Amino acid sequence: MKQEIRFCRSFDGTRIAYATAGEGPPLVKAPHWLTHLEYEWQSPIWRRWIASLAQGRTLVRMDERGCGLSDRGVREFSLAHYVNDLEAVIDAAGLERFALFGHSQGGAIALEYAARHPERVSHLVLLGTYARGRLKRLPQRREESEAQLKLVEVGWGGDDPSYRQFFASQFMPGATLEQLRLMSELQRVSSSPEEAVRLLRSFYEIDVSESLPRISCPTLVLHARGDLRVGFEEGRSVAAAIPDARFVPLESDNHILLEHEPAFARFFAELDAFLPGKRASFPVLTARESEILEHIARGLDNAQIAARLALSEKTVRNHITHIFDKIGVESRAQAIVLARERGLGRESRSS
Repeated sequence: MKQEIRFCRSFDGTRIAYATAGEGPPLVKAPHWLTHLEYEWQSPIWRRWIASLAQGRTLVRMDERGCGLSDRGVREFSLAHYVNDLEAVIDAAGLERFALFGHSQGGAIALEYAARHPERVSHLVLLGTYARGRLKRLPQRREESEAQLKLVEVGWGGDDPSYRQFFASQFMPGATLEQLRLMSELQRVSSSPEEAVRLLRSFYEIDVSESLPRISCPTLVLHARGDLRVGFEEGRSVAAAIPDARFVPLESDNHILLEHEPAFARFFAELDAFLPGKRASFPVLTARESEILEHIARGLDNAQIAARLALSEKTVRNHITHIFDKIGVESRAQAIVLARERGLGRESRSS
């Protein structure tokens, strides 16, 4: 799979970066903080998210204004601007009707868009989201919020990751040290400290509560019980205010679900069951299984794969057995045909 990055201009002239990947019915991921289209594509944390969201679908992602590859140094940050940016990307991508996914504050943006454009959103999926920003739902914690903003302002731009790791541990308390390091690096590259503070201030003041009863499309709301960034009760309240929305609690403490935890698989099982028309695709493979299948599609034998991945041949054989069981084939030749039909192994065949 590959991604294609393009740019469009929002209503005020700001250039917004967006990317498409995969094939099938469109799924748009609403913008949220801490994104970088190129960095995420390579990140072990986000690469798996992207692959799973794009499996059997055309996934459209974007960098928010002031983030990633979109214009930096912009003057205005507000909910209205974020929704207008999303509108610009959807129009540039030529989408008429599509499913919309909102994660974290991206959920608030998705909610407002769906309320404004009921004719365009076929299904709405929300994860770890809120209708009311931090200072709207927790006004008594303003002093704590200001202290956190100060940490961002003075610490995010430097080489010392300790300031950023405070936030990383809130996003993913169940992460390994390496995953926390990767999240810290994403925080550093996604936006400048100054713009990060301005973005956060605008998120804290979001309130789309009045838009919730106007959501008319089928809606699925999922929320981790132990989410430290957005409390579980906020997710429940969002689901309760949307007509006929389905609410799914996830057994996790992570705001960003991690591949190794059961909640990750549960989220994608619920997503796949909820969204219609997904193009037939492989079952979810582990990261290692995906790597091995890619090498199989390129024509490598077990010894070559073992050497490439620093594994024993026995370990490679065991992985291949599991892969064949999952994708329903009995031979290497069948696996190569099926993998190449899904776009794997293209690089070596064109070189």
